[in-house]
Amino acid sequence: MKTKIQKWGNSLAVRIPQAYVREAQVAYGSEVELSVEEGRIIINPQTVPSYDLEELLKGVTKKNLHPEVDAGEAVGGEFG
Repeated sequence: MKTKIQKWGNSLAVRIPQAYVREAQVAYGSEVELSVEEGRIIINPQTVPSYDLEELLKGVTKKNLHPEVDAGEAVGGEFG
């Protein structure tokens, strides 16, 4: 697809057709990373990482587990 680079304030802008928006799974306000490789402008959507508690806990070992910390007596409504 051919398109034109247009002026937007002091910057330049390219409109992204809706079909490309759907295929790339981006939306208004999505964060993207811009880079230049061999004279080509590359736009990479930034995905929001998803975390799985069970997967994260698999990385906890006795070696990297910190000891408990005594924060002193409760001074407010911390426990109820």
